[in-house]
This record gives sequence, structure tokens and C-alpha cells, in this order.
Amino acid sequence: MAAENSKQFWKRSAKLPGSIQPVYGAQHPPLDPRLSKNFIKERSKANTVPLKSKKASSFHEFARNTSDAWDIGDDEEEDFSSPSFQTLNSKVALATAAQVLENHSKLRVKPERSQSTTSEVPASYKVIKSSSDAQLSRNSSDTCLRNPLHKQQSLPLRPIIPLVARISDQNASGAPPMTVREKTRLEKFRQLLSSHNTDLDELRKCSWPGVPREVRPVTWRLLSGYLPANMERRKLTLQRKREEYFGFIEQYYDSRNEEHHQDTYRQIHIDIPRTNPLIPLFQQPLVQEIFERILFIWAIRHPASGYVQGINDLVTPFFVVFLSEYVEEDVENFDVTNLSQDMLRSIEADSFWCMSKLLDGIQDNYTFAQPGIQKKVKALEELVSRIDEQVHSHFRRYEVEYLQFAFRWMNNLLMRELPLRCTIRLWDTYQSEPEGFSHFHLYVCAAFLIKWRKEILDEEDFQGLLMLLQNLPTIHWGNEEIGLLLAEAYRLKYMFADAPNHYRR
Repeated sequence: MAAENSKQFWKRSAKLPGSIQPVYGAQHPPLDPRLSKNFIKERSKANTVPLKSKKASSFHEFARNTSDAWDIGDDEEEDFSSPSFQTLNSKVALATAAQVLENHSKLRVKPERSQSTTSEVPASYKVIKSSSDAQLSRNSSDTCLRNPLHKQQSLPLRPIIPLVARISDQNASGAPPMTVREKTRLEKFRQLLSSHNTDLDELRKCSWPGVPREVRPVTWRLLSGYLPANMERRKLTLQRKREEYFGFIEQYYDSRNEEHHQDTYRQIHIDIPRTNPLIPLFQQPLVQEIFERILFIWAIRHPASGYVQGINDLVTPFFVVFLSEYVEEDVENFDVTNLSQDMLRSIEADSFWCMSKLLDGIQDNYTFAQPGIQKKVKALEELVSRIDEQVHSHFRRYEVEYLQFAFRWMNNLLMRELPLRCTIRLWDTYQSEPEGFSHFHLYVCAAFLIKWRKEILDEEDFQGLLMLLQNLPTIHWGNEEIGLLLAEAYRLKYMFADAPNHYRR
């Protein structure tokens, strides 16, 4: 009976494990939930949810019912008489009306100016977004210019970090890139790396709070176990390993067109353009060819798992870090055809070997049925039930399964929840922490979930919770936020990792 129920669950949720859905996630400009939350809920209720059922009964139904909710603003011809506007929550409508009346009584706005003052209504009352903006834009060119700002009005007043800028090092506070303290740390790294035998324990200790961009490539090679600690052996090791990788290319890459490898290569070829689609660097044909070779060679050398969707994301931090060794400016818009063939070969081979070292520690995440991920999701559920019983009970009340949102967190190591600049900073710590990618990542996920406890508890239905958890607003995160997240994760690890009785109910 249990096996039958399990089978039914996977049948309902068939799109979840190992799949990369076109979810409007953290690596795209996220919706502001404070502006769109009510609109999305009411629209989805009006158009998709039957009257007898107030929430989707499964993740598969949720994904189907809300498939159009990510495209709010595309239908500019919709008018106010459409059913989606007639079903607005009465409380929201009353609150909006009361606010408008209050504004009019205070400001004594003349009727002919009422349209131009629409943008002065607080953002929390702007329930109708794109369609109302489209209507107003027909009446006032001045309002049209201000409409794009509506979505940003409720964001905190802080320097905006572009999604496609300064991947390597960026603080959300806009702090100077190199302080006196950072110069001292950089000098410490250079002393360690230039010694005859690098003290790897000391290097890990220095790397935990973050690695300076200037020394990150060689530090990552050492921490991943790709380079030896002995200075004299490094050059020969790099030369030998790079030649070995391109030997694999010559030996195996032509087999991608053979029948037994066609499915693997086809899936890789489909997934590569989806990798960081908003960053121009990864849309260059030469970069995509490099990624295809790396992933195909890894897949055929690891037949127990082969290629699994999500592994393509794990190449990108290594590629960016090793590219930054040859590029002074930020790399997001850099044209890789400006590099020599030898430079590109070095970046490709180093990315392959370091990614392979990472995956060696978490390969059970990608073998048949992905048991590693399922164990980690279960461990996360148990851990959260001990850390924050209120959040855990909230999920149970609205029938939210941890697998429905945390599968992606484990499969992609939070890469789809965080901007790439934050992932690079996170991996500084993962590589310096014992079993960082396999063990410490669990506590980072727990800290990441509890970070949003207020927003989670504010949501009171299945769809709202899933949409929040798949679109967490981290686009403005920088080194500061990641530092706080890691500190909380370390605290949780210290409390629970060696206390198995705390880990269970």
C-alpha cells in the first residue's frame, strides 16, 4: 500500500525530480510579492481553482493552475471589466477605497488631476499592476514615464546591485571594494600561497569569511584538491591534468553522435542555453560549446549517474572564477573570443576538474532516484521541525511538502535561489568547510528557510507558499547577507550536528 501511495505521489509530481522548470526564480528579475501577491491569488482562484477546492491538492496541480501567473503584464489589452478584476478581495477593495478617500480629503485633489496622482497611493494598495498601468498610460504621458517605478516603490532604499554586474565581489551596502582590512587579508593569502608548502588548514581558516578576488582562482584549485600544496609540483600538475582532459575530448567527444550517447548529448544541448539566461557571457556560442564538452565528458566518465539536469549550473561558478584570472574587468559582458586558445583551454580544463571534485562528494544526489537529495530533504524537514516548530506546523497545515521546494535547493546547491555573485561567495566557505557541499549545505538551507519565516507565516494557502518559496526576493543580496546566512548556518551546525537527540522528534 505504501509503495502504491508513493507511486501515485511521483505520478502526480512527475515534473519535479531532476527537471528544470521555467520557474520565475531568483535568477530572473523577481516579482515584488507585496505588490503582486493579492492579484495573483485572486486571479488564480477566479480562473483555475474549482469552488469546492480552495487550494491545489498536489504540486502538479499547483504548477498547472499557476502556469500563467508568471506572465502578469503580458496582456496589455485586458480591461477593468474582465472577470479577474471582478473577483478582487472585498477587504482589499475597501482598504483601497478608504485610502483613496483619505488622500483626496487630505490633499483636496481636483478631479482633472486625479489620474496624475495615482502613483502617490502607497505601493501596498496597488493591487492591480500591469493592466491598470496600461489603461492610465493611454491618458497621460507623464504617468507612462513613472509606471516602471511602481514595482520598485516598496523596496528598501539601498544601492541597487545590477543582476548582470560585479559578479565577483559586491557588498549590498555599496561599501568600497577594498578596505584596509581587506588589503591585510589579501596580503595574508599571498603569503600562504607563495610559501613552499601551503598550510591548507590555515588557508581554509582564512577562506571561510570569503576569498579576495585576486587570489580566488588558485585558492579554489587548492581547496578543491585539484592542486597540490607543494609549490614546485603545481605547474607540472596543471600541465598534466589539462593534457589529460583534452585527451578525453579527443577520445570520447566524437561519440556524442552515437546512438547510446545521443540522449545524453541532446539533453545537455537543451539545458546549456537555460544556464544563467540573463548573463550575456553564458549566451556566447563559444562558452556554450565549452560547457557542452565539460558536461558530456563528465557524464560518460560517470555512468552510475550520467548527466542529470542541474549539473549544468554547477559549472558556472568555476568558469567565472577561472575566467577572472585573465580578465581585469567584470566578466559578465566579456567577449571570450578576445582570449587566446591556450587561455580558453586552461579555463575549460580547470573548470572540468574542479567540478568533478565537487561532484565526487555529492554523487549520490544524481544517481538513480537521487537518494542523496531525498535524504537531505528529509533531514531538512526534521531539522526545521526542531528549530522552528511554528514554520514546520504552518507547512503541514497547508499541505506543503519540503520536497516541493527543497528538492531544487539540494539539486542546484541554492544556485537558482541566489544571484551568481552570492553563489561564488557561498562556495568560498563551502570549499573551506569540511564536507561543505554535502553536509554544511543542509544547515545553510535551514538558515535560508528560517530567514523568510515572517513571509512564510504571512502566506495562508498552498499556492501562496509555493510561489513565495520559488521566488524568494534575493536579487539585492550581496556579501553581507551571505555572511549573516553562513554565520546562522554555523550556529545551527554547532547546536545540532553532534546532538542527534535534538535532531529527532
